[in-house]
Amino acid sequence: MKDKKILINATVAGVIALGLGAAAHQPASAAKEGFEKCQGVVKTGMNDCGTSQHACAGQAKSDNDAEEWIFVPEGTCGKIAGGTVKE
Repeated sequence: MKDKKILINATVAGVIALGLGAAAHQPASAAKEGFEKCQGVVKTGMNDCGTSQHACAGQAKSDNDAEEWIFVPEGTCGKIAGGTVKE
């Protein structure tokens, strides 16, 4: 019974690792359908991808940095104070 539980746990861990590995191969900065990149409205640590200051999501160091961006539904960025659509 103990061996069966270990096998199940290992299988579940493998499936999770496989899923995370597949997700890692997709470019984080690729535009999502129906969304646009909105810069200048990000809160500290809530950015979606890298900038010239860092390479990863979640590393914004200050609120509303003009270079940081997040994905928002198309047409939303222009309605947010300080928001600029990033091309």
